[in-house]
Amino acid sequence: MTEISTVSFRKSAPSDKGTAVFLTDDGLKLPPAAEAAGVGALLARAATAASYKGARFAVLDVLVPAGTEFDRVLLVGLGKAGELAEADYPRLGGALMGALRRGESATLFAEAPDGAALTPDQAAEIALGAVLRSYSFDRYKSRRNGEGDDAKKKAPAALEIIHPEAGKAKKAWAAREAVAEGAILARELVNEPANVLGTVEFAEKAESLERLGVTVEVLTEKQMKKLGMRALLGVNQGSVRPPRLVALHWNGAESKERPVAFVGKGVVFDTGGISIKPAGGMEDMKGDMGGAAAVVGLIHALASRKAKANVVGIIGLVENMPDGNAQRPGDIVEAASGTTIEIINTDAEGRLVLADALWYVQKEFDPRVIVDLATLTGAIIVALGHDHAGLFSTDDTLASALAKAGEATGEKVWRMPLGQAYDKQIESKFADIKNTGGRDAGSITAAQFLKRFVKDGTPWAHLDIAGTAMSSPQSETNRSWASGWGVRLLDRLVADNYEG
Repeated sequence: MTEISTVSFRKSAPSDKGTAVFLTDDGLKLPPAAEAAGVGALLARAATAASYKGARFAVLDVLVPAGTEFDRVLLVGLGKAGELAEADYPRLGGALMGALRRGESATLFAEAPDGAALTPDQAAEIALGAVLRSYSFDRYKSRRNGEGDDAKKKAPAALEIIHPEAGKAKKAWAAREAVAEGAILARELVNEPANVLGTVEFAEKAESLERLGVTVEVLTEKQMKKLGMRALLGVNQGSVRPPRLVALHWNGAESKERPVAFVGKGVVFDTGGISIKPAGGMEDMKGDMGGAAAVVGLIHALASRKAKANVVGIIGLVENMPDGNAQRPGDIVEAASGTTIEIINTDAEGRLVLADALWYVQKEFDPRVIVDLATLTGAIIVALGHDHAGLFSTDDTLASALAKAGEATGEKVWRMPLGQAYDKQIESKFADIKNTGGRDAGSITAAQFLKRFVKDGTPWAHLDIAGTAMSSPQSETNRSWASGWGVRLLDRLVADNYEG
């Protein structure tokens, strides 16, 4: 749920009551709006007393300021004047939201310290960050974060933004609101426990996007068997839950151009199968469907904002369990593409799901570009930590576009190598390839495996999001265990490169 109910835009403030928010820089210069509201001198004194320096995203809180009708005045720092990047504006909104209490209404004066108004897009990005920060997952808590029933009954906070071009800012916000909804949907899916969100339930969540005009097709186990998806089905055969493959198609372009495709790994819970994982931390494996969650959240965002692009999302939904019927190390399966795979480790399962999903999207939709997302390897966390996702690509233009979108949104990627030397690590004695190349270069050999299932000449990128989709560091825009990573990045990729 989000703890902010409404975001609105006005040209002028209706009154001098409630909570007012002003922006400052590291020189503690105050905007004209603060002076006009009669709080300039008060804020200057409060900043001196609190040793407040206007550092980026730092908040000064003045309660019941004397001589005014305001309940609170917040001063939010921009840091050094003119150095705020595009990706910093949502973080600014998140820092603001973090200072608000449940049920509080705040008015932000979207004015720089030099008196210049922020652009409508910048104002909308602040609102985006505030909404993302307001999300919390407390559905299963009988008492919210230790608060009593009175606190639970309070309405969520509300944010009003004062901007001279309120109409343009509101229009810019409409698109960001769709993206915020998509990112929060992805967070919800990842946060849900696996006993609540299984393969069938996940597919039903995806089907709910039909109300937005998305065409949704759900393949059953019987249909996938007929298509020869033995790689995907092998992962699921130890689970009592039936597998699903879901195709979501958004036709927003006026022409019948080939779609952009996004493919997500959806392992609703991953025990590791027969190659079982250690018990410590296994509860986190409810989030091993972060790639599929991002794809569903992305399609929600694109459909909600009526993106002028043709986009298809494919998610493979399975559960990897140890059972008398589970696949074993040493088994050989034939993927739908005809490639035979020796199973070396049943915990290297996500790439098997993606192998058949990648084949299917090419067979059915002939996409002009493919991006897949997966919480695929622990090796990428060793390499990059939790700040960047790993990017592997056969196409320099696509890789550059993803990197640019990452810088703009703050969902950053770092390009990793592909090459024939790594390809040799997945050669098998008994089959065409094996499903793991061992410990060395684990994230790279996983990408090399996936590359085998993409047609030559098709621009393709693989995003290993194991370090960014779940259990990622807290930030100004997220206090949730699940981040919804990838929705904002890929929405920006589509907006900048594939919308007519």
